[in-house]
Amino acid sequence: MLAALILISWANGAPVVACLVLGRRWARPVDGGRRLGDGHLLLGRSKTWRGWAASVLTTPLVAEVLGLPWPLGLAVAVAAMLGDAAVSFLKRRLGLPSSASVFLLDQIPEALLPLLILRGPLALDSFEVLLVVLGFLVVNLVLTPAFRHLLSLRLWR
Repeated sequence: MLAALILISWANGAPVVACLVLGRRWARPVDGGRRLGDGHLLLGRSKTWRGWAASVLTTPLVAEVLGLPWPLGLAVAVAAMLGDAAVSFLKRRLGLPSSASVFLLDQIPEALLPLLILRGPLALDSFEVLLVVLGFLVVNLVLTPAFRHLLSLRLWR
């Protein structure tokens, strides 16, 4: 169960760490700046190829360190990034700006989609899945403000 929490937290946090370390370098938006009929961006400026790369390249390594197969780590990273993209898509349709926070909506899909992949290999029951989602919620609520503060300091840019 702890391995699931670590892996999901890493998969979702790797793009933020990449932003802290690299600043604006390689920050190409996944949506290419495309707008839909509602006039809003498809996903927003903060969903970048750099973030996807950071997650899908490093999460398999973390999986190996945790004693899990690297393809499982890759699948978790892709699921986390898809959950994050889906939430961004929904928030843009609601007219919310890029990086706007919506409690629970920002956390649940990013944890639950990867858990659908991890549930079988880690033999997680429904209660354990719920505990990991709650653990991710706590990790996210504690670390997100800290990372936003670090980003505002622009130490690495």
